[in-house]
This record gives sequence, structure tokens and C-alpha cells, in this order.
Amino acid sequence: MTAYLRPHTLEEALAARAQNPAFTVLAGGTDLMVNAPHKPEPVGLLDVFGLPGLCGIESNANELRLGAATPYRAILEDARVRSELPCLWEACREVGAVQIQARGTLGGNLVTSSPVGDTLPALLALEAVIELASVRGVRKVPYAQFCTGYRKTVLAADELVVAVLLPHPVPGTRQLWRKVGTRRAQAIAKVALAAVARVEDGLVVAPRIALGAVAATPIRAHAAEVLLAGVRPDAACAGRVAGALLAEIHPITDVRSTEAYRREVAARLVARFVLSLGQEKP
Repeated sequence: MTAYLRPHTLEEALAARAQNPAFTVLAGGTDLMVNAPHKPEPVGLLDVFGLPGLCGIESNANELRLGAATPYRAILEDARVRSELPCLWEACREVGAVQIQARGTLGGNLVTSSPVGDTLPALLALEAVIELASVRGVRKVPYAQFCTGYRKTVLAADELVVAVLLPHPVPGTRQLWRKVGTRRAQAIAKVALAAVARVEDGLVVAPRIALGAVAATPIRAHAAEVLLAGVRPDAACAGRVAGALLAEIHPITDVRSTEAYRREVAARLVARFVLSLGQEKP
């Protein structure tokens, strides 16, 4: 029979994790339960769903702090997230159905680290920092360094993801999140885009373009960002940026989509983002 631990505090959870690094951490379970029939029975379960030290949304002068076990539904109901981080809010809204949103967690999306994880491009574009903790202490890792390969992260065997830290956007920042899938709802992404930028005196400032489902991990389109920064976002610019993107992404063909389709869609999404920057902000 699988061992089961249900800590009452974060301190208890970290101690249990240190003593049982082979246990599977259970938060919402929305990924874990889907794959359970295809995997060996876990040695044990460490259940952290609803754990006070891992839940809740706080704001300070520098950032919004989202507890790793905070369900998507709570994120969607938070006015601060919706107004400051619409990119992430839109991504959370597209995660599964309402039942999944009630159980699924941001930390779960991070640890599963699927290249099609809905929230991950948004975290990359928003320059999120991941707070990790163990009995050894706390460390903070930029999300850009957290995911190291296909479903691989820097998370140590004795650590838990505690929170996601998101800096307050500079006033005037525009954000876009788009997912293209087989259907309009509850679809796994063929391509996902999260993009952030400002327009000052008609020129683009601090663009960040992140894509999901076009590589083994969510990626930043650095070459496209370089071409976009400091220029006027018109049709010619959109074409150049889309071309740069095509030169730097190398998606695969799999059961969900083809390389050619992913490339075409990614380029079109990026071009639309550029063109949207040239329009008056609503």
C-alpha cells in the first residue's frame, strides 16, 4: 500500500520532503491522476493541496507573490492578477475546464514542466522568479533558468516549489497571450504565445516574446525581440520580426501538429502582436 503523508504546515512539509525524497508530491493531482494508470505505483504521496504556507496571493511594493498550491480558480478571481498580469490571467482561464481550474495549481504546471503547459510562456514573458524551499533554506530561481530540458527542472529532490514571484509591470506595459489548439476550449496547445512590451514615443520598448509547444521547453524568441526593440511597430516591422522568429524556432512534428503548421502559426501570432503595438491602446 502506498504511504500517505498530509502535513499541516510548510515546515512539516519540508521536513517530510527531506525524509522522503522519493515520495510523489500531490497538489491538485490533475496531471498526476491522468498519468497514474500508465506509471508504477508511487512509493508514497506527500499531499500539499490547500497547505496554508503554499496558498494565497500577496502584493508588496515590488511584486505579486502567488503561492505554488494556489488553484487557478483563486488566481482568476484575484483582481490584482487580472489587472496587472492579464497575460497570466488569460493563460489560467484556458487551463482545462472549471473542475480542473478548481484543483490544478501553478506549482503543478511548473513541476510537470510540459512544453505545452499553458502558464509557462506567460511566466517566461513576465520574468517570473520561482521560490524554492527545503530544510536547507530558501532559494530563488528566475523561471528562465528553472526549466532545463524536456520535463526537467532545477528542483532538487528535497525541495518544494513554494511560490511564484512576478514583478509589477511598468505602467503602460501591454501583454498578449494566445493559444492555438484543435478546438476553442479545453485544448492542448499546438502553439502558445505570451508577449509583453511597451510603446514610448511610437517606438517599442523592452519586448519579451515567449512561446510554448515549439521546443522541448518554453522559449524566448531573442532574435525577434532584438529586431523589435526600438523600432516603430508597423507592417514592415511585423514581417521582419516574424522572419527572425522563423529562423530561430525548430518545432517538431508529432501527433498534435506538424512542424510546418507550428512555424506558420507562431510567425502569424508574433506578427499580430507587433501590429497590435501600433494600435491605440483601448
